Amino acid sequence: MHFSRKNLGIPYAVFLTVFVIAPLLVLLFYAFTNGQGQFTMQNLTGFFTDPNALGTLFYSLLIAAVTTLVCLLLAYPVAYILGTSRLKSRSVIIMLFVMPMWINFSLRITALKEVLTLIEGNLARYPFTNAVIGITYDFLPFMILPIYTTLEKLDGALREAAMDLGADPVRTFLQVTLPLSVPGIISGVSMVFLPAMTNYVVLDMLYNSTYIMGSLIGSYFSAYNWHGGSMIALILLVIICLFTLLTSEDGEENPRGGALL
Repeated sequence: MHFSRKNLGIPYAVFLTVFVIAPLLVLLFYAFTNGQGQFTMQNLTGFFTDPNALGTLFYSLLIAAVTTLVCLLLAYPVAYILGTSRLKSRSVIIMLFVMPMWINFSLRITALKEVLTLIEGNLARYPFTNAVIGITYDFLPFMILPIYTTLEKLDGALREAAMDLGADPVRTFLQVTLPLSVPGIISGVSMVFLPAMTNYVVLDMLYNSTYIMGSLIGSYFSAYNWHGGSMIALILLVIICLFTLLTSEDGEENPRGGALL
């Protein structure tokens, strides 16, 4: 039997078929059928006519947007300092940011809950703020690392050339460093925004009873409404695909980051 390099793709093709394509087909089947297995669009129209479902979608988008913005504001200065400095201990500092990710997720959020309880007394007073703090704490390293990697690879001669031409540090940052770091920002935003829309475990552990998309899908499946839950999951998948498509197009149009600004 003649062996070809194409044969190396067979395990991946099998994995893709079993764990990606087949579950997606099942999701599509349940999303567009009713309890009798008949084709219907009622699951789709029901979502967009249900004020509770739409409210959950907008609340999820709000939490994800605020969390992403907070992560970006916290991560960029850290990544900038580490990426543009000549500290020999940069790798150690980066590891300090990554090390909490090695600890069990539930343990980390439980520890954060104890800290917030000590500060606030009653976590039910500020449910939205606590949710943003919890998700930010969980996903901050995912924002720092892409930006740091991008800034570290930037040619320092570009900043020096801008300053030699009369640009002050602020103008150099706004017109040179920031545009060139946009690919890292886009990568970090994608890694934070999308999971933040569905990370309902943080809300549950911090006593936030408000639903987001992940908890809404879970409630449908817990009630054995697989058809409605599948449709909501499919809608969320479409949103994620559109977001990813838009960000990837920006990156391909100008990989150096200038086009977006």
